[in-house]
Amino acid sequence: MQNGIDDDTAASCLAALGHPTRLKLYRTLVRAGPDGAPVGALQESLGVPASTLSHHVQALAGAGLVVQERNGRVLTTRADYDTMNRLIGFLTDQCCQGM
Repeated sequence: MQNGIDDDTAASCLAALGHPTRLKLYRTLVRAGPDGAPVGALQESLGVPASTLSHHVQALAGAGLVVQERNGRVLTTRADYDTMNRLIGFLTDQCCQGM
C-alpha cells in the first residue's frame, strides 16, 4: 500500500473516473472547491437528467471520490480531496525509479 491507498482502491477510483460523464462531473467538483456544489447546479452545468446524475454521483461516492451532505432541501456534493491526493500520490509515488 502506497500513500494510504492499495491497488484495489486505486483501481476502483480509476474505474469510476473511466466514464466521460463521471470524469466531467468529478472535474467540475474539483473546480468547485471544498464547498462543492448543489446537485441542481451540477445537473444544469452538465446537462444531464437527475436520475443520470444520481447514478454517476453514486459511482464516484462508492469509490470514495465524492461525498454528499444534505442541508435542509439542498443536497451538496463535494470532491474528497484526501482521496484524490492519495490517488495522485499512488500514481506518482515511484516515478522515475526504474523498473
